[in-house]
Amino acid sequence: MTSTTLPGANPSEHSGAVGANAPDFGDTRAGFQALLSGCGIFDLSSRAKIAVTGGDRVRWLNGMVSNNVRDLAPGHGVYAFMLNAQGRIQADLYVYQRGDSLLLDTERGQREKVLQLFDRYIIADDVEIADISDQLTAIGLAGPESRHVLERAGIAVPDLAPLEFCSPKCDCACGCLQCTVVNGDAAAGTSYEIWLTPDQRKPTWDALVAAGATPAGAGAMELLRIRSGIPRYGVDIRERDLPQETAQARALSFTKGCYLGQEIVERIRSRGAVHRQFTAFVIEGALPEVGSKIVAEEKEVGEVTSSAILPLPGGDRAVALGYLRREAVGKDLSAGTAKVKPVALPIV
Repeated sequence: MTSTTLPGANPSEHSGAVGANAPDFGDTRAGFQALLSGCGIFDLSSRAKIAVTGGDRVRWLNGMVSNNVRDLAPGHGVYAFMLNAQGRIQADLYVYQRGDSLLLDTERGQREKVLQLFDRYIIADDVEIADISDQLTAIGLAGPESRHVLERAGIAVPDLAPLEFCSPKCDCACGCLQCTVVNGDAAAGTSYEIWLTPDQRKPTWDALVAAGATPAGAGAMELLRIRSGIPRYGVDIRERDLPQETAQARALSFTKGCYLGQEIVERIRSRGAVHRQFTAFVIEGALPEVGSKIVAEEKEVGEVTSSAILPLPGGDRAVALGYLRREAVGKDLSAGTAKVKPVALPIV
């Protein structure tokens, strides 16, 4: 296979969701098919990395995010929200327990907001925050052949739980001295991240492409995100949204104790439901634009937040993500001139 090298992108030029601003390699369909049935490789320099150190780091961060950091074992991570006192989502991120520090991974576009929120709530705590995005970058792999590609490239990865990471035995042609491999979030299917220093990004990319990975750019990654039903902050998740409305139960712990916004989250849980929920849809007709209202019986019952034409093996399929009110479930739905039907995830 011909090696397609990674352009020398400046991480400071990137922002957005995983892969959202990655280089595009011209064949979105091929990249998407590799992510579904082979192994797609993508640039993750658009992610910010923030290190949290100090003796109070675990207790303090546990009180700042919606998931359980206190009981997080070394070598493992969780997905979480940052909320305000009214329970509205201010940011989303991953937290990894590295033993002597906590590592936060978030979209680069959310970095300044996260750092500002942290600075506001560090009062008399022994906590230090450092943006290390220029010291630590990442490459992503996704698809059922991803682990085989790692092995062919000389990176031996053991069985890992979702969001578990390790420092693998490496006999890679890239010559990297040390990297970290993370088993991806289960919501995205089979995937891995490789954390490494910026100078090792290009040779590692080339070695993985030589081992069979197909470059997947921004368009392909966005199709995979929508197919998997993963909401993107700033697009599908906004500051006005409540955690339970997003259907991301993986971001919440109901046993960890107090944290910012916890009272609202618990109140919603005790009452049993929210009025609307994040949902995937298949579309019959013209693809609705983002922001289109979903209507049932001439009443607005939801909205479209993302939409795409998926080039699936069985044929192209118009799909969307968005929110739907509970009382509209089971009714005939439309968005613009198209019929809209809720569907289970992932979209197949």
